[in-house]
Amino acid sequence: MELLQTALFFKDLKNQLDGDLLYDNLTKAIYATDASVYRKLPQAVAFPKTTQDIKNLITFAVKNKTSIIPRTAGTSLAGQCVGEGIVVDVSRYFTKILNINEKDKTVTVQPGVVRDELNNFLKPFGLFFGPNTSTSNRCMIGGMVGNNSSGTTSIQYGVTRDKVLELKTILSDSSEVVFGDLTKDDFQQKLTLKTLEGTIYNTIYNELLPKSVQNEILEQFPKPEIHRRNTGYAIDELIKTEIFSDSSERFNMCKLLSGSEGTLAFTTEITLQLNVLPPKESLMIASHFKTIQDCLNAVETVMQHDLHTCEMMDKTILDLTKYNKTQQENRQFIEGDPQAILMCEIKGENEEEVQLHANRLIKDIESLELSYANPILKANDIEKAIELRKAGLGLLGNIIGDKKTAACIEDTAVALPDLANYIIEFTKLMTSFKQEAVYYAHAGAGELHLRPILNLKKKEDVVLFRKITTDVAHLVKKYKGSMSGEHGDGIVRAEFIPLMIGEANYQILKHIKTAFDPKNILNPGKIVNTFPMDKNLRYVTDRKEPEIETFLDFTESLGILREAEKCNGSGDCRKLPEFGGTMCPSYRATRDEKDTTRARANALREFLTNSEKKNKFNHHELKEVFDLCLSCKACASECPSSVDVASLKAEFQYQYHKENGISLRTKLFAYNNQLNRLGSKFPSFTNVMFSNSIITSLLKKSFGIAPKRTLPLLSIKSLSKIHQTTLYQNYNKINIKTIYLFNDEFTNYLDTQIGLDALVLLQTLNYKVIILNHEESGRAFLSNGLLKQAKEVANKNISVFKDKITVETPLIGIEPSAIFTFKDEYLKLVDDKESAKRIAENTFLIEEFIQQEIVLGNIKPEQFTKETKSINFHGHCHQKALSNQKSSFDVLNLPKNYNVTIIPSGCCGMAGSFGYEKEHYEVSMKIGEQTLFPAIRKTNEDTIISANGTSCRHQIKDGTQKVAKHPITILKEALI
Repeated sequence: MELLQTALFFKDLKNQLDGDLLYDNLTKAIYATDASVYRKLPQAVAFPKTTQDIKNLITFAVKNKTSIIPRTAGTSLAGQCVGEGIVVDVSRYFTKILNINEKDKTVTVQPGVVRDELNNFLKPFGLFFGPNTSTSNRCMIGGMVGNNSSGTTSIQYGVTRDKVLELKTILSDSSEVVFGDLTKDDFQQKLTLKTLEGTIYNTIYNELLPKSVQNEILEQFPKPEIHRRNTGYAIDELIKTEIFSDSSERFNMCKLLSGSEGTLAFTTEITLQLNVLPPKESLMIASHFKTIQDCLNAVETVMQHDLHTCEMMDKTILDLTKYNKTQQENRQFIEGDPQAILMCEIKGENEEEVQLHANRLIKDIESLELSYANPILKANDIEKAIELRKAGLGLLGNIIGDKKTAACIEDTAVALPDLANYIIEFTKLMTSFKQEAVYYAHAGAGELHLRPILNLKKKEDVVLFRKITTDVAHLVKKYKGSMSGEHGDGIVRAEFIPLMIGEANYQILKHIKTAFDPKNILNPGKIVNTFPMDKNLRYVTDRKEPEIETFLDFTESLGILREAEKCNGSGDCRKLPEFGGTMCPSYRATRDEKDTTRARANALREFLTNSEKKNKFNHHELKEVFDLCLSCKACASECPSSVDVASLKAEFQYQYHKENGISLRTKLFAYNNQLNRLGSKFPSFTNVMFSNSIITSLLKKSFGIAPKRTLPLLSIKSLSKIHQTTLYQNYNKINIKTIYLFNDEFTNYLDTQIGLDALVLLQTLNYKVIILNHEESGRAFLSNGLLKQAKEVANKNISVFKDKITVETPLIGIEPSAIFTFKDEYLKLVDDKESAKRIAENTFLIEEFIQQEIVLGNIKPEQFTKETKSINFHGHCHQKALSNQKSSFDVLNLPKNYNVTIIPSGCCGMAGSFGYEKEHYEVSMKIGEQTLFPAIRKTNEDTIISANGTSCRHQIKDGTQKVAKHPITILKEALI
């Protein structure tokens, strides 16, 4: 449908909505996929604001023979959230926690409430929502209900279906219906209704009442002890009620709607049963095994203990964590090279209780003589191990090249006594396909996420995709298991429902779907009358791979397209500020899918793959999707797939500039070092101009700079000029080492005093400091897409330093964004890559260098003051992404009585020129307000604020009117 036709088609609907309706090419592209292998381009994406909006959308769908695809965070692995109709995203407006009942331990929420956000709200009440998925910091309650999610704690707290008490819904005729517990009399009353609701109850009653039907359900459905089962609609749950049996259990349609994937009704409110918070004391035994089979043979034994979690990771996952910076810090408990680790968590009221339980568990494990190590984890180490396991899904997307782990059989669940034998047969089956499968996740629940590694761009592997799924379905049926334990049927598994539950039972599901949705408008093609599992894949089979020339070197990812394709859609970039980390600052500010790392990768993949233009980057849609990217680099470390969007953006900008030219403002920011050099000839005059409100107002208006943003002032003398005219080295001392200080463009002209502080500090501590005549770092060129200019300065710098920088004579930098270019972008830019790699290995942020010298005993606390001071430190994004904040923490803690706290902030929001730009100022300040500004405002007057990034210090000054000091200045001032 062409854009003009689409606009005419949706014109009336758009006017009827209080919310938003988008049908531009960019929005459709980024909503064409979820976290599955599927792609379907929707007609439009709606963001309803009211219940009436949803009714209007449903009415429109019926009238115009289109469909509604409900969506929350879009982390579905089976293709539940893709479709060709109208994607209805409730994550923007349906995000309220409506009511909590402490007495009954219940809460009512809208479907767009994030699971961990809900639990943060519930914590003061001593309550929480138990089901806990690996995506819990961004997945939403509506999606959890639609999917019947479970997660790591299901062995203790059950699955989502067990917790849903009531659902307020809109049916396919736009009528509002509340589903909840019904007595027999209530149920009989429902049967008398002459409405769609009455039709639904009558259909279910008539279909499930015959004993022969109930017997067929019991015979064909997965074993009832498998509590993780999402195979089709849960009619096996309905026949347990007093309506169909001698049970006293009340009938509740929510059992059916949970796991129905939005195919039966559209939910607007959800009432959940809560649990009391688990005991605070916990221990985790991380048993190490030399084989997968040994690990699985231990599961039944450990599950005889009252565990809160029982999770497994195999060697594939463990090896992938070696190369992910964020997860490297979570690997410290691993001993040797295990093929599998079983993580068993115990909770109790006190340390003695959990220790006694742990001793009994370890004794039982050791009696099996299967594990070779059983380390006990405590406190934060438990959280680190859990995060390591949670990262498994995203890490699987980090395989370089076209072969990826395919989500098709990753969700099978069998009864616990069957698990070991099932895996033996499964492994044999995978071997017959020449597959080394990945094993991880919920061993204690009889469910392992098993994935084949396939190239779904190739026809033969697509054939294998179907063949493997089919054969595994038959194997699961043999054990009377569930093809879907928690991830749902979606597109990938729905085709196999007739096999899994029997044809007669499948026909009942079809009748129920027809009763709920006679026009088939609600998420069609899922669960019944399904789409083929090997069609509508993300990639066209046996396509000719697009040839895309880039300026940056993406050979490490086998090209820029494969760098974008690393994104598997797991949505880690939708994590909110309260859950830590930095990714993704712009999404955190706007809560718009367009501003996620995922959207940027997906949009680039979409246009590079399908564009007919000679320069495939030349699309305004790409300009729009990259517009709010701050190039913070958090995605390179926090995204489990390590998608480097900062590099993708730099390449896009360069390619887009080639076709559309470079604006004067872009040139102004890119060449700011040259302008500062010019201004430094008359610094006092320049600063008077930059301080004059009339002149600065004209400058800002002329160049599109935010009116409220202050402009930086030049130092009276540049560091290079001072260094040339002043002898700083103390030759009366024996130098510990010779180091080269990179005099970056920010330190040289704007923060000269910090540079002088570094010289004084290092020389006082007996280091010989050399500053060479080198180029600027090129950071401003990189940030603005002027890659040719960036390459020129990079090549010159590598030439200057290649014969100087060694292990004994390292390169040290003060400004993180500048010095880290040597360790990051230069490796993708320069001609002399061998020299660049060698320099990168011996290049350090100044805090990193001092930290190393402290460890070596070359720098001691005795060299500094014994005064007592409190310091709150905010780290630069590039430091967090490419190194760590511990170096700054350790350096600031060097004086014995300094008390240092790292502010748990993400990006400050400035990001070089981004925060100056008029159209970005509001977002920039909103990012600062998420964590950083409030934390700084709460500090008392005696606490020193510290930040090592020049942009960060500027943002802190503009946002809080407080001055932040560089750690080196603080340390220099602490010298005795």
